[in-house]
Amino acid sequence: MIKVLATNIISPLGETTEQNYQAVKSGSSALSVYDGWRNIPQVFTASLLSDEQSKRLLIDGYTHFESIVIRSVAAALNDSDIDVVSARTILILSTTKANVDELAAEEGSDGNYHSPGRSARRIADYFGFTTEPVVVCNACISGVTAQLLAMRLIDSGEYDNAVVCGGDCQSPFVVAGFMSFKSLSPFECRPFDIERLGLNLGDGAATIIYGKSSGNDESWKLVSGSLNNDAYHVSAPSPQGDGAFRAAVRTLEGYDTESLATVSVHGTATMFNDQMESKAIEKAGLSDVPVSALKGYYGHTLGAAGLIESIITMRAIDDGCVLPVRGYSEIGVSGRINISNEERATDRKSFVKLISGFGGCNGALLFTKEAAAPDTSHIAKDIRTLHSVKIRSSSLMIDGEQADLKYEGKEMLSEIYREYSGDYPKFHKMDIFSRVAFLASELLIRKDDNADSERAIVLFNRSSSIVSDRKHIASYSKEGEFFPSPSVFLYTLPNIVTGEIAIKNGYKGETSLYILDEYNKELMDRIVKCTFNGSGTKTMITGWVDCSSENEFEADLRLLTTNEL
Repeated sequence: MIKVLATNIISPLGETTEQNYQAVKSGSSALSVYDGWRNIPQVFTASLLSDEQSKRLLIDGYTHFESIVIRSVAAALNDSDIDVVSARTILILSTTKANVDELAAEEGSDGNYHSPGRSARRIADYFGFTTEPVVVCNACISGVTAQLLAMRLIDSGEYDNAVVCGGDCQSPFVVAGFMSFKSLSPFECRPFDIERLGLNLGDGAATIIYGKSSGNDESWKLVSGSLNNDAYHVSAPSPQGDGAFRAAVRTLEGYDTESLATVSVHGTATMFNDQMESKAIEKAGLSDVPVSALKGYYGHTLGAAGLIESIITMRAIDDGCVLPVRGYSEIGVSGRINISNEERATDRKSFVKLISGFGGCNGALLFTKEAAAPDTSHIAKDIRTLHSVKIRSSSLMIDGEQADLKYEGKEMLSEIYREYSGDYPKFHKMDIFSRVAFLASELLIRKDDNADSERAIVLFNRSSSIVSDRKHIASYSKEGEFFPSPSVFLYTLPNIVTGEIAIKNGYKGETSLYILDEYNKELMDRIVKCTFNGSGTKTMITGWVDCSSENEFEADLRLLTTNEL
C-alpha cells in the first residue's frame, strides 16, 4: 500500500489538477473537430493542446513530449518534499509512443530522435534523479501498470518514493494508426451510448508522487491492483470481458464493494471495448456501483489516461460527487451497469480503476481514503531459472548449448521457426521484434513440461518497436499517399508481443513491457522480483529482447519459477 503525496495534470483543460477538475466539474470539454490537421486527409475529433499552449509549455532543448512531462513532474514536485537525488526515489514514465513524432520528422532515420528510454533519462537528469528511470510501454494500460509498479517497488522495500508520470502527444503517427482501425469518431465520443461511433484522442501529461503509507493516514492510498491478459486477441477484447473481470476480482479480493463510490472505467466509446467492459463490471458484481468515464472530456490520452482518470476521480470523491459521463444518453451495451449523464452525490471514499488495451492486457487498481490494513503478503520469494534461451543475429543458444544453424539475421529466424516450431502460421504475420521474442519464448516453453495458465510475461528492451515505427511512417508520410495499415500499426505497440505469446499458449497472467535506456540487470531483477512478490505469479517468462533493424536483434530470455511450486 502506498499513499499519494502530490499530483498534477497538464491538458488542454488546464495545467494544474484543480484547473482540470473545475473544468470537468463545469462540464467543459477540450474536444474539437479537426479537418486537414497536419495533412491528415480525414476529419476527426480530438482534445489537443493549442499552438499557444504548446509554445508556452515548450522547454528549450527538449522535445514537445519531454517538455509537457517535465512541466507536470515539476508542478507535482513543488507540492511535495521528496528528495529526487536520493537513491530511494525512482522516476517511472508511462507512454505509448513518446517522441515518435520526432522520428517521423527525420523521415525514418535516427537523427536526433530520442527513444523512450533515452527520453526518460533526459527527463530524470533534468531534475537530478540519481536512479535509473523506467518506461512502462503497455499500450492503453501503461498508466495503471506504472502505478502498480510503483506500489510493488515501494512495498517491497526497493524505494521509498516513486514519481509516476504518464504522457503522450498526439501526432499523425497515432492518428493515422487509429484511422487504419476505423476506430476514430468524427464527432464527440459517447461512452456506452447506443449511438457511439468510436473514440477521440487527446494530449496530456499527469503525475502522481507516491510514498510509503502506514494505512492510517488521511491521504489517498493505492491499496491493491492486478494485471491480467485475456489471451483472446491482440486487437480485440474478449467479448465477455474475461481479462477485465479477472483483474477487477483479484484487485477487490477481501474488500467490501459497498464502500465503492464509483468504478472509473476505460470507456473509450468504441463498440467492442464498451460492451466488454460492461460485461466485466456485471460479472464482477459491480452493477450497482456508479460508473464514471472521462473520455468525453479528455479523449483517450493513451499513456496518461490511467493517471489523469485516477487523479480526477480522487478529486471528485473529495468533492463528494461522481462525475457525469459526458456524451452518454441511452444505454448501448448489454452488461448491466449504473451509468448517468448527471452528477451524483457520494459520501464513500474508495473507487476501483479499470482499463484495457491492445495486446489483450487488462488492469485494475483500488484506491481508498479510508483506514486500511497494510498488506503483509509481500515476502521475498526464492526465484530460480528453469531454462534459458539466447538469440543473436547469427546464433542460438538453448540452456547454454549452441545450436547448429545455417543462416543469419532474418533468415535465421525463419530457420529456427521451421526447426523448432513450425506449427503457428501467424508467426509470418508478426513484425521482426515480435518474431524474435516469440521464438525465444517458444523454445523455453518446449523445454518445460509444467503448463501454467497464470504464467506472467515481463519483457524489457531499448529500441521499443522502431522497425515497425518506420514502416508505419512510410505508409502515411508521403504527400498524396495515405495508406496506413492496421497490421503494421498494431506492431508499433511493443507490448503486442506479450499478447502474442499469451494467446498462443493460453496464458492469462500478467503481461508487461518495460523500456530502459540501456541494459540494466539489477533494475530488471528488481522489477521481476517485486512482480513475483506482488502478483501471486509462480512462473514467468522474462528477459531482454531488442531489435534495431530487420537483421540486428537479440533476445536473452529465461523461464523462472518460485519455491512455491
